[in-house]
Amino acid sequence: MNERRLNLVKILSVAAALVLATFAGLEFRQHRTFREPTVLGPGVTKVVKLGDYFPGIKDTINDCNVYVLDSGKPGGAALVIGGTHPEEPSANLTAQVLVETAVPTQGKLFVVIRANRSASTVTRPGEAYPLYYRVPTSWGERVYRMGDRNANPLDSWPDPEVYVHYPSGQMLAYMDVRNLNRCWPGKPDGLLVERTTYALSELIRKEKVGLAVDFHEAELEYPVINTIVAHEKAQAVAAMASMTLSAQELPVPIAMEFSPTGLHGLSHREIGDHTDAMSVLFESPEPFLDRVRGVTDEHLLMTGKDPFVMAAGAHKLLYAPIDENGWPIDVRVGRHISTLLTVLDIYSQNDPAQGVTIQGVPRYKDVVARGTGAFLQDPSKAPAARVAFD
Repeated sequence: MNERRLNLVKILSVAAALVLATFAGLEFRQHRTFREPTVLGPGVTKVVKLGDYFPGIKDTINDCNVYVLDSGKPGGAALVIGGTHPEEPSANLTAQVLVETAVPTQGKLFVVIRANRSASTVTRPGEAYPLYYRVPTSWGERVYRMGDRNANPLDSWPDPEVYVHYPSGQMLAYMDVRNLNRCWPGKPDGLLVERTTYALSELIRKEKVGLAVDFHEAELEYPVINTIVAHEKAQAVAAMASMTLSAQELPVPIAMEFSPTGLHGLSHREIGDHTDAMSVLFESPEPFLDRVRGVTDEHLLMTGKDPFVMAAGAHKLLYAPIDENGWPIDVRVGRHISTLLTVLDIYSQNDPAQGVTIQGVPRYKDVVARGTGAFLQDPSKAPAARVAFD
């Protein structure tokens, strides 16, 4: 009798495990295949694929959309990169707002919303990340996948014992071979993310991009926060933007940092070294990433409010201020947009013949007052030909 009961317990345990595995598998598949619509704003003249610039990435999960906003008037070209790290949502949301609102008046603007699409299909193991986050609008919610810092191991495997960066030979942590901001300028015969950054470098070279901007967020425990990180070719532009924004527009100042010459693989270093473009990276504060945080949920992700992070700030353990207002997503998106517009303006003033100018985009105060969702269009109301999926 005891043996019968034992066997029954085993059978029920296996059945329960199979049920749980099935539900988990369905949830995983739904998250991985979730489609994020993008409405092509009035300034978008065409959408191409990253693989058009380098066949080695074509038809892979990282063969992302490249949105082209061409004024049709002589000028230069700029590239904006969102989604380098999909656990930093203001980056892809800022790029999304640009695609859905910006109208170029000189030169060309290239926008990538999801640079590392693979990393948006997986969340951080053991961190209890939410699978999705939602941006409220007047017509409903826009839903986005939450992701991780690194590409999904399903798409890039196996990791090396030690990642040796190409072409510097610098040794980095093994998982950094899946980190888009450790794999610049890329390697044509490398693993997935190395090929992705190579394709982006080819875009910069073939389109004669003069300015490349990489959007990011970071924990408040990180010293390079509320900062424009600039390659030496972009230092004058970045310094002027920092002073202008801090004096005239942003309540919390934005600093300018020099790109370290000895740290390889990062966009602000390698784009400037290996292409003709100036390269800058923007960092905004995201309390969701701090190690001292409390519950890791969508509320923290979007509001940036956390009593534990506030307590760390009260003890002067952070590099950015935080109070009961937190760091809401609208503040973070607004900072990125105004920083980009200011950098573009100064860049264009310095070399009018190579200028890249846009209009129709909200600035910091507009995004904070009205919310990011006020500048996102309803995909269900747009013609099918004016909707793309990232």
